[in-house]
Amino acid sequence: MENVSSFVFELSRLNDSLETRQIYFGFALTTYAVTVFFNLTLVITIVWEKTLHQPMYVFIANICINGICGASSFYPKLLFDLLSDSSVISYTGCLVQMCGIYSYIFCEFTSLTVMAYDRYNAICRPLQYHAIMTPGAVGRFIALAWFMSIVETVIGAILTTRLPLCGNRLAKFFCTNWEVVKLSCIDNTINNIYGLVLMVLHVSQTLFILVSYVGLVRAALSSRANRTKFVQTCLPHLVALLAFTVSICFDTLFSRYSQIVPGREALHYALASEFIIVPPLLNPLIYGIKMQQIREPITRHFSREARG
Repeated sequence: MENVSSFVFELSRLNDSLETRQIYFGFALTTYAVTVFFNLTLVITIVWEKTLHQPMYVFIANICINGICGASSFYPKLLFDLLSDSSVISYTGCLVQMCGIYSYIFCEFTSLTVMAYDRYNAICRPLQYHAIMTPGAVGRFIALAWFMSIVETVIGAILTTRLPLCGNRLAKFFCTNWEVVKLSCIDNTINNIYGLVLMVLHVSQTLFILVSYVGLVRAALSSRANRTKFVQTCLPHLVALLAFTVSICFDTLFSRYSQIVPGREALHYALASEFIIVPPLLNPLIYGIKMQQIREPITRHFSREARG
């Protein structure tokens, strides 16, 4: 594409007064700060507590780091635009934001799949668990999650950059691959096929998780100890999975089928961006509150700080 350095996209924005946008800015800034604080607290707790140096907690720390990366790809530009008179982003800036958001999505899918595999081995194959989930295996799984997400994102970005564009107005207030591809002046079949391949891949990961949970439920019903382990470690993972997949479905539906209703822009944009807002905020709460092994050291630390 020619003249990339001078090309800018016009992002959709809220047609509200500056005072109203300042209120939204306060909510967005608070949500961003809380998201980073909660996720960082869990990561630091897992790093410092030697009793948490186990595969499940390492995977949780990875989910939290990914949540920080995803939120940081979304909120800074949003906060800037809420206080600006216009919402524009350079072509390069749009690609960077797009890569950050999609890397977060793909890494989240793969990380949740790896966590399901870990829980399946812990409950259904307890005698072989430590032989399967060695420190080396855990490191390889995490590296695989990040490597796959980056490769998938880079390929999508390369396919998009080859397209000449016949417009510059995006129907969202952040950059997504589909919104850019829709502006193409030429046939974008290759992009659509690649998007279909990614969809099949990550739907397959979701199906793998669901199939593994069939085995987990059967194992949980076989003994009281397995039921306790299932409730303590698998339910938080299942809630996190549902929060993420439902959010992604919202984004897909709103991107492809929904029309913005005048006067309801804020609601529309909030639902369309739920996948980047809700999971990073909820994940540390789900795991931190539900899992006693994580909750206790956090509570102990803050109690000591309050007394001191």
